[in-house]
Amino acid sequence: MIQYAQRIVRLTKNGYCFSVERLRPLALSFAAILAATAASFVAGTTSGQQSHTLTGDIRVHKGFHSKLLDNDRDVLVYLPPGYETGKDRRYSVLYLHDGQNLFDGATSFIPGQEWRIDETIQSLISAGQIEPLIVVGIYNTKDRVNEYTPAEDVKYKGGNADLYGRMLIEELKPFIDGTYRTQKGAKHTGLGGSSLGGLASLYLGLKYPQIFGRVAVVSPSVWFADKQIVHYVEALSKKPNLRIWMDTGTKEGRDSEDAQNTLANTRLLKDTLVRKGWRPGKDLSYFEAERAEHNEHAWAARVEPILRFLFPR
Repeated sequence: MIQYAQRIVRLTKNGYCFSVERLRPLALSFAAILAATAASFVAGTTSGQQSHTLTGDIRVHKGFHSKLLDNDRDVLVYLPPGYETGKDRRYSVLYLHDGQNLFDGATSFIPGQEWRIDETIQSLISAGQIEPLIVVGIYNTKDRVNEYTPAEDVKYKGGNADLYGRMLIEELKPFIDGTYRTQKGAKHTGLGGSSLGGLASLYLGLKYPQIFGRVAVVSPSVWFADKQIVHYVEALSKKPNLRIWMDTGTKEGRDSEDAQNTLANTRLLKDTLVRKGWRPGKDLSYFEAERAEHNEHAWAARVEPILRFLFPR
């Protein structure tokens, strides 16, 4: 039986009634990523001095316990407008990594910089521009680098994404499906994240296409473990039925050389997917954000096209 906190708290824009646990940041720096945007590679939250910025119906499950990983993390669940009134309706689900950075500037690693998932999705659903869906924000932990990487890097180690993936599939997803009115099939289930979270999302989407049918690969860390993710795609024996959004910014690096390397690596991954059969504009959308850096502010600006592509009305 999955252990998790029994208390479910409803959060609204005008009311916030749970405390955010401060997580110890990982000390990780590397040449390929701009030091000022290290938020994407560390586990942590801010001190809570920032004003809360929640919109809509968001539930929190404190201390969700994983037996597989032997750790606990908070899980946030955004419910679409009409969820409480339409008791017979079931919804697609998008699972997103780095959950503390998605909805609330008060819990984001960089104070005030969050993805604005709640504001954007609320607006798109209300306007009838995407299908109503549930979003599950999965907090990271001090083991973020290890959990989000499918192979070990010579310098930064890691390589435990397989076990993290099992946690998602065997523990978290059954809990979400059992607690909320979800549509369970792969075509109704998405997975996404940025940086190492983007890397993990593509890897797990390719490994489990029968579970995740749509993935958001945002500013992926293609360089990790000598571009293992590119080799993984190259080794696919058959193209799975997977709808992929992939993007990167043109200024993701400490200098122009780093930015060019990041851009070249992401283009290489995109081209490898195309050679394997993905069709740009059909089941693959690739986007380069001009002058965009590697941070939550840049990713927030891309949430709308991501949702439009992955969950069109």
